[in-house]
Amino acid sequence: MEGIELIAFQIIASVGSARSSYIEAIQAAKAGNFEEAEALIKAGDREFNEGHHAHASLIQKEANQEQVDLKLLLMHAEDQLMSAEGFKVIAQEFIDVYDRFSKLG
Repeated sequence: MEGIELIAFQIIASVGSARSSYIEAIQAAKAGNFEEAEALIKAGDREFNEGHHAHASLIQKEANQEQVDLKLLLMHAEDQLMSAEGFKVIAQEFIDVYDRFSKLG
């Protein structure tokens, strides 16, 4: 496997790990472990950035007039990238809500 397929799998693997970290962060916050939740967000961010950089490499190729074939696998990778980004936003909101509730009672 090489080329676009390899980059697509790099994106999928990285952002999949990021999404898992963001979900685990929500669970940690729910259990009152806010430091762990923050650490999981940071770990997710590192994974997400790896996927984002792989995606950016494809954009650079296209900007340099190199052929970038649009394949279903690449579309799936981009969908997973956007999904992980959305999960981060949701995770941060949940963490904030759980933190506020923990301070009320």
